[in-house]
Amino acid sequence: MGRFSKKYSPFFIKRRNRKYQGICPHALKKVSHLVIIENIDKTPIAFMGIEGNKLEMLFIKNSERKKGFGKKLLTYGITHYGVNELVVNEENPTAIKFYEHMGFKTYQRKELDEQNNPYPILYMRLEIEKLKK
Repeated sequence: MGRFSKKYSPFFIKRRNRKYQGICPHALKKVSHLVIIENIDKTPIAFMGIEGNKLEMLFIKNSERKKGFGKKLLTYGITHYGVNELVVNEENPTAIKFYEHMGFKTYQRKELDEQNNPYPILYMRLEIEKLKK
């Protein structure tokens, strides 16, 4: 992760670190790995949660979007944790386009989300050939 500018420092922790449990306490219970990017003031600006080979969450602070943090996090997850699957809300076209740009392709759609709420979701897998290009 040495490609970050000096303004930002990546900070890697396990999910049990109390300092970060306020971010998404219920969701953090589902992940074994939490990767966080902090700004120079040690404030989290982006994070992702990984369980097995699945990206469970990827969040970027609104003011920090379009700066490459999502791409850096996801690339790190693919390279270091073997991330090759994810689920995304179908009503989030920005996220879908981002994941497609990163080499993921939809292989399944469901009308209900993983908590059985009426939010259509897409299951996506990484296409290795697209990643190599």
